[in-house]
Amino acid sequence: MTSTPSATRSFRPADLGTLSVLAWSGEAPDGSDMPYLLAYSLGDAEGGPEATAAAVGALLEDNGLPVGGDLVDGTDRPGLPVTLLVEAGHAVLSLAPLNAQCPAPEEWLAAVAARGYAYLVFTTRPWPAAEPGKPVTPEALKEFAGAEETLTAAAHVVLPARSLRG
Repeated sequence: MTSTPSATRSFRPADLGTLSVLAWSGEAPDGSDMPYLLAYSLGDAEGGPEATAAAVGALLEDNGLPVGGDLVDGTDRPGLPVTLLVEAGHAVLSLAPLNAQCPAPEEWLAAVAARGYAYLVFTTRPWPAAEPGKPVTPEALKEFAGAEETLTAAAHVVLPARSLRG
C-alpha cells in the first residue's frame, strides 16, 4: 500500500521573533473590570513581519486557536493546550512549545481574582513599537489592541486562571 505524505509544517520558535505579553484591565459591558492579556510579536524574526505573522498563525492553529474565528471558551474546554498561571504578581501564558510571562498590575490581579479568568487576544499582527521593558502608554495600547486589524488577526480566548496555591 502506498500513501501520499501529507504536507507538514515544521514550526520553529525563532520564526516568532520577540514574543511579548501585556496585561491590563478595563471596564467590561457588565460594568466590572475585565482582565485582558495581549500576546503579540515585534515582527523581528529573520523573515520579517510577514514571516512572523505566519509563524504566530501556525502556533495558534497548532494549539487549536482559530485566528479571526469564534471565541474559544477555555472554561468549557479542560483539555485546551493553552493555560494561564497567575503567581507572584505575574501572568504566565503557556502553549506548546513556549511560555511567556509578564508582570501584572494590581488592578489586573484583582480583576482576575474576582472573575477567575482572563480574556486573551493573541494576534498575528506584529507590533514593533511595543518593545519589552519599555512602557506602553494607555493610548498606544488602546490604538493597537482596539484596532480592527489587530482583532481580526487574532485568536480570542477566555482562559481560566490557575495558581500554584490551588
